Amino acid sequence: MKIRLAVLVSGRGSNLQAIHRAIGDKVFDGEIVLVLSDRPDAAALDFCAKHGIPSKYIHPGDFKTKLEGAAEQAYIAALRSAAPGLIVLAGFMRVVKPPLIRAFENSIINIHPSLLPKYPGLHTHARALEAGDRETGCTVHFVNEVIDGGKRIMQARVPIRPGDTEASLSARVLKEEHQVLPAVIKMFAEGRIDYASWPNEPMVWATHRT
Repeated sequence: MKIRLAVLVSGRGSNLQAIHRAIGDKVFDGEIVLVLSDRPDAAALDFCAKHGIPSKYIHPGDFKTKLEGAAEQAYIAALRSAAPGLIVLAGFMRVVKPPLIRAFENSIINIHPSLLPKYPGLHTHARALEAGDRETGCTVHFVNEVIDGGKRIMQARVPIRPGDTEASLSARVLKEEHQVLPAVIKMFAEGRIDYASWPNEPMVWATHRT
């Protein structure tokens, strides 16, 4: 069954591109029915225009880090019009609030660059390096009303090497994000993920790689 996807972005859209590539490669049967950006200059919008993907910039309102009020309602209305089966936050740098979450309950996922529950929020790679961690990674999780606090679905682990910087670590984690996010969407498309019955511990991508 084809899954209808809406993707929220803020920047270059590398995870959006990974999703688009996975659809083209028939990793799963899906369609990106809408891309929304909170920035009019996001490179992701240029990618959408080039590839014929419906996309739109919606002004995010007066707050720098969250959607609220009239702006949030505009996002909800646009998403409802597109009727997605799954909403993917892919580098969307704003906190979504309860009205949007409740409008699409258990149908919003996010890709986060850490091994949650470690390091929710920002500056994840710097925090991992400062802590002297031996590994980091990324997590795909359901979105709930706690920032980066929803049920974790799948993680990929990335070793931290001597001499790593934020930039080098970010680049290696991003490569894993581009694998894990389409893998999770594939599971949704195949009806293999149900929120109520999903376990409290995430799957580990490395053990499922083919």
